[in-house]
Amino acid sequence: MEGNILQLKKIGIFRALQLGDLLCAMPAIQNLRLAYPKAEIVFIGLPSTRKLIERYSELFDRFIDFSGYPGLPEMPFDEKTFSRFCKNLTDEAFDVILQMHGNGTIVNEMLKACSGGSRIAGFALSSNELAENPLLMPYPNWGHESLRHIALMKHLGIAIATRAVFYPLYQNDFERLDTLGVGEHYICIHCGSRGTWRQWPPDFFAKLADYCARHAFRIVLTGTSEELEITNQVAALMKEKPLILAGKTDLGMVGALLKRSKGLISNCTGISHIAAALRVKSVVISMDGEPERWGPIDTTRHKTIDWTKTPNYALVEQVVKEMLFPEEDHQMQQISFG
Repeated sequence: MEGNILQLKKIGIFRALQLGDLLCAMPAIQNLRLAYPKAEIVFIGLPSTRKLIERYSELFDRFIDFSGYPGLPEMPFDEKTFSRFCKNLTDEAFDVILQMHGNGTIVNEMLKACSGGSRIAGFALSSNELAENPLLMPYPNWGHESLRHIALMKHLGIAIATRAVFYPLYQNDFERLDTLGVGEHYICIHCGSRGTWRQWPPDFFAKLADYCARHAFRIVLTGTSEELEITNQVAALMKEKPLILAGKTDLGMVGALLKRSKGLISNCTGISHIAAALRVKSVVISMDGEPERWGPIDTTRHKTIDWTKTPNYALVEQVVKEMLFPEEDHQMQQISFG
């Protein structure tokens, strides 16, 4: 950052978004922590993401619940709760708050109004804002989500030591997973999504799950408790009986589950970012038309299919075969030439 604020002691980070959004910001925040190893870094986000942030204890010292605000759809607005949130931010007296939520059209004014004069760094669209505050940069409405935040770190003069998304796992995560009797040699399929418009049709998921089962893999259907209905729907459409773990795992257990798996098949949702962070092979069906922004960057280990452009089930099946069962082609060649 600029020379006059190099000795930061207390940094706030505002990103009141969901699982995948937060994971995409972690590489940038890791570089921030490397640049300011002794600073107190406080994450300000949705109450539902507290457990996720607490997994990253090496990056964050504390968590502050965001109360909601008009124009931000992630949670309802309550004036009394917001007043307490603003008082809390004022009392914190951050040296700087990084606005890593979005382009700044709503959030920047909110943070300035309720942070007690803390400096705001991050993204903006307004030319006036950008001219008045050198800690703001034009919002990069292009490229992968994680690289947008890397660009912000560069703008603030922070050296980039890593660009990799990562996901902490602990021994206890694997121990608790063991109580579910998952076994070995399985593929995870996640058919839910926060928005129904981002869900691949259940009959396609069921057909693909049976295809994987015919390759001698156990099928594990993952999801949250809110996604249990669509998970059960997919299971009912399958010919083979899957193991349904929707609603039975937490963030640590699902990470351990993925780590031991052959791979993941999912919509473009939070779990696809966990798989990418854990270097677990995956096939992602993107339903939002933004695979270049939200799909895994590593295309050797992960394949994202833009369903809005190529709604072709046979293509998905072929990609699954190439990504998750590549040894089969090799074995067939050996037999043919043997």
